[in-house]
Amino acid sequence: MSTSVPSIPTKKRSLTLWSVGLTFIFEAVTCLLRFGMQMESTRNTASTIGHITCGLRIHHSYIGVLMIVFACWLWQKFPGFSWGLLAAGLGLFFSDMIHHFLVLWPIVGSPQFDLVYPTSS
Repeated sequence: MSTSVPSIPTKKRSLTLWSVGLTFIFEAVTCLLRFGMQMESTRNTASTIGHITCGLRIHHSYIGVLMIVFACWLWQKFPGFSWGLLAAGLGLFFSDMIHHFLVLWPIVGSPQFDLVYPTSS
């Protein structure tokens, strides 16, 4: 019985499929929260998370980028863990980009990709 190591193209294809699948899952949850439950980050988290982050908006793409960087840093020592971290990081990043620029912008007229929470007047 021989065990073969997947070829590089197979690994890339698998990473792409997982990243795309996670992107759709993350975006579905984001759309459910935004449109199904009428939640908006500027309205629902400004008074809690906004204070913790000193007014900076933390988009899930930021967390995705950190996960991607962390996965690359750990790749040599923990390739299996890093692969999953990379797939999830890519999914978070692309989900946020899709949400702001392909979903929100056409539907509400603005991408609402604010770097800080709006100040209340």
